[in-house]
Amino acid sequence: MNNLYFYVGVVGNIISVLMFLSPVKTFLRIYKKGSTEEFESLPYICTLLNSSLWTYYGITKPDSYLVATVNGFGVVVEIVYISMFLIYAPPRTRAKTAKIAGIVDVLVFAVAVFVTQFAMEGEMRINVIGFMGAALNIVMYASPLSAMKLVWTTKSVEYMPFLLSLFLFLNGGVWTLYAFLVQDWFLGVCSLSVIELIS
Repeated sequence: MNNLYFYVGVVGNIISVLMFLSPVKTFLRIYKKGSTEEFESLPYICTLLNSSLWTYYGITKPDSYLVATVNGFGVVVEIVYISMFLIYAPPRTRAKTAKIAGIVDVLVFAVAVFVTQFAMEGEMRINVIGFMGAALNIVMYASPLSAMKLVWTTKSVEYMPFLLSLFLFLNGGVWTLYAFLVQDWFLGVCSLSVIELIS
């Protein structure tokens, strides 16, 4: 059983890397056009906070290195995406994105680390970090739905990338299996919610 959970976790890491890289086509377009057009930054901001929390969870919880490593990769990728968004967004959108990213990705994460490090210990710390990660995971996977209004008004799925939706669904399925195998209910709850939101 130990080998099985490791292999499922490795597959989960591979799919997660593909999920994190799925917006590359979008950001190549932003780079080539020199504009963010109608693309939303919220999914990337939410994903950065989510990846940061899961990296912290994976570092804090014993034997959760598979969770920590892939989400650490996600942190780096999302910082690149948000940086590109800030470079190519119009001034008002840039200011709004910087403000939201500063509050969500810096302030909220710093408070979460500070509170869990200095006010909690042991299982309580792990449980609180896991609860925050699970709750924010649901927000992260729901955040691409913010593009639904644009899809609805333009009658085009151009601003809701298919690959991102596909990899979100696959990622949720594999991590649900992994969570079941290692009996990590925080990973399981958020992974099951992903499948529900995407399907």
